[in-house]
Amino acid sequence: MAPPRPLLAAVFLAAAVPLLLSPAEAGTVGVNYGRVANNLPNPAAVVQLLKQQGVAQVKLYDADPTVLRALANTGIKVVVALPNEQVAAAASRASYALLWVRRNVAAYHPATQIQGIAVGNEVFASAKNVTAQLVPAMANVHAALARLGLDGAVKVSSPIALTALASSYPSSAGAFREDLAQAVMKPMLDFLAQTGSYLMVNAYPFFAYSGNAGDISLDYALFRPNAGVLDAGNGLKYYSLLDAQLDAVFAAVSRLGEGYNGVRVVVSETGWPSKGDANEAGASAANAAAYNGNLARRVLSGNAGTPRRPDADIDVYLFALFNENQKPGPTSERNYGVFYPNQQKVYDVEFVLGGGGASQGNGGLGWQENGGGASSTSTNPPSGVKVTTGEAWCVANAMAGEHRLQAALDYACGPGGADCKAIQPGAACFEPNTMVAHASYAFNDYYQRKGRSIGTCDFAGAACVVNQAPKMGKCDLPSTV
Repeated sequence: MAPPRPLLAAVFLAAAVPLLLSPAEAGTVGVNYGRVANNLPNPAAVVQLLKQQGVAQVKLYDADPTVLRALANTGIKVVVALPNEQVAAAASRASYALLWVRRNVAAYHPATQIQGIAVGNEVFASAKNVTAQLVPAMANVHAALARLGLDGAVKVSSPIALTALASSYPSSAGAFREDLAQAVMKPMLDFLAQTGSYLMVNAYPFFAYSGNAGDISLDYALFRPNAGVLDAGNGLKYYSLLDAQLDAVFAAVSRLGEGYNGVRVVVSETGWPSKGDANEAGASAANAAAYNGNLARRVLSGNAGTPRRPDADIDVYLFALFNENQKPGPTSERNYGVFYPNQQKVYDVEFVLGGGGASQGNGGLGWQENGGGASSTSTNPPSGVKVTTGEAWCVANAMAGEHRLQAALDYACGPGGADCKAIQPGAACFEPNTMVAHASYAFNDYYQRKGRSIGTCDFAGAACVVNQAPKMGKCDLPSTV
């Protein structure tokens, strides 16, 4: 990498140039509203919570009438679901699909802004007996929408899990399973391309990290600064495990035909648990805050493209809105929520850039920690819960690229008022003489001077908050100024 241009020149340039880093389009951060619990607030209260947090999109796992009525006239866009157990009926009888669409979509649209129908959920993994019926069901549901004049407003898709891939590492080797590629995925991609819809993908870096914690860097999984992983197959360098997972999907799609490369991908589920069992490495509130917070800022700042598709604007639905106390499986399954059922935050995450979704002064990555003796299966905060931010630093996000980093560096050292004397030639923190190191110093100085207030470690996606002391060569970044 070529060294950055001299910072003194950059400072004078920045004095006349505003910080204009955001691309023309950015993605949206929505949330999955699951209800496998017996202690959740009523739908009307949930809708008020969504509005308070600035949530613009919500994905459901059914089409519950009470929920859909509560979402009416809110402007919140909604994805409803036809459950796995109804896929076979929708595939075999067009009349069934039409009746379902009349009752669950047409009856509420447009007051409730239903924009999508998820036909099944991870069918290949959880309902294999209806795999062959999936695309026919999607086609019948779309035909029903067309008959009712709703096919332009409401798209049809089906969330797939990464288990649909036979190979996902390295990303360039991504390929769908042999039993799915030609029989299901190719017809599905044909359908998505013809109807202008998108491929829904459920992707969880947590699972990959937790099962391979000795081999995968936690920073790589949490969008934090890291050395990156080179994919020898395509020559691309990855700084994010989610990017690598998505590019494996893109590679698998491309193998089925170059014409499918225009099909958009929506991350229909992703998240990180705030608690887990002893064998679930990485499950913690701090890591959940880092994963969801850093991902949200990337998406909202228009920096969500992957190395294979750098210009992609990707919408993301975080999993999940609430901790759900009746979900089976390990402890993590009941602790993916951003909120406890009593509507207190498990940790902060912003659903709109610079919005009011975060209450702590550490860039939206505060979290609530249990006091001693709390049960690991609790889905509400114990009495005496303490909100803490701890130490925090702002560092450069290498994934943003040199152009965006240089522009942000110019701003921080110029109009932003950061003290950049220490990174001038011959000064204490000039070495290492790299863009990432210099930008990290400048961003952190700016962030600390602003009192770590919300939005001051963003720089349109060129920076992120970390909670472990970073070190740049022999230079320590201060946690105060």
